[in-house]
Amino acid sequence: MRTTFAWQSTDNRVELERVEIERRDLRADDIAVRVEFCGVCHSDLHAIHGVTPHMSDDSGLVPGHEFTGTVTAAGAAVTGFAVGDPVAVGTLVDSCGECAMCEVGQENFCHLGPLGTYGSKDRVDGTITKGAYSREYVLREKFAHPLPKGLDPAAAAPLMCAGITMWEPLRAAGIGPGSRVAIAGLGGLGHLGVKLAAALGAEVTVLSRTADKAADAPALGAAGLLLTTDEGQVRQARGRFDLILDTISADHELSPLLRMLALDGTLSVVGNPLLTGPRLIELAAGRKKLTASGTGGTTGTAEMLAFCAEHGITADVEVLPSSSVTEALNRLQDGKVRYRFVLDMSDLDRPRE
Repeated sequence: MRTTFAWQSTDNRVELERVEIERRDLRADDIAVRVEFCGVCHSDLHAIHGVTPHMSDDSGLVPGHEFTGTVTAAGAAVTGFAVGDPVAVGTLVDSCGECAMCEVGQENFCHLGPLGTYGSKDRVDGTITKGAYSREYVLREKFAHPLPKGLDPAAAAPLMCAGITMWEPLRAAGIGPGSRVAIAGLGGLGHLGVKLAAALGAEVTVLSRTADKAADAPALGAAGLLLTTDEGQVRQARGRFDLILDTISADHELSPLLRMLALDGTLSVVGNPLLTGPRLIELAAGRKKLTASGTGGTTGTAEMLAFCAEHGITADVEVLPSSSVTEALNRLQDGKVRYRFVLDMSDLDRPRE
């Protein structure tokens, strides 16, 4: 076994502790990656607090599922990477590889269940995956992606979760020039949704409860910001959008968003997977569609990375040393970040203070 240092949560606490963990010895198609930068996702908070189901072993939970790094070792059967290559890794690190979903590159919908970067049971050895709040990660090469030249590795890390989570519903809805897209919530997910939708040629509107980010919206590529607390603005937006990407992580009603959809419009909920849906009659008025989406497969992720490299799209990040992970989680919980925290994992090389 290999050992590395990591930040671990026990008893649903955001006060993470520095620990030494084990990584498996490389299988034939594995690569080892020195983790340089790891994004802090709201899903990490959900997992730590036990809001979403994740497995952990007796020692606790190591979060982190959007990271960039450098290949440090490769198994005997690896053909796509060599030591020294920069890579990007997201929320999945394995799948059955044989079902209909896996065959079309949608491993996120694997019929047997994909293996998450953390909190999942490995079907080979039964161990629980530990995430990238760590200095090294070992995974199958199929689930690593070359980091495109020109993308800053810190700012690119959130593309591997937040970016692909926005990209999949945009592509599924056929968004392009002439499309009208709304982004509900301007945070770690939403700000990348604005950038991607605008680059695809859509007219983008941010939906927000406050005007605090009114200046940020056009800077990111939006045509404007609509206040959802202003009844007049909401009334004028009825039937306006072809797609609404709902990135809000808190509990909220979906009905007001559905009323803003145009004929055959789609509301895609990506921020809170535990929301209760509306009455079906609310979809019938306008043949509206309610969907949910989470992360993406290898095919979509590769496409998203190439698009981001072509258009110079990365996340707006605040980089902190990994030792500040508890500060990052607490500030994320309070919404005090614009727009994504990224941990610099290099301080795990230094002796414990």
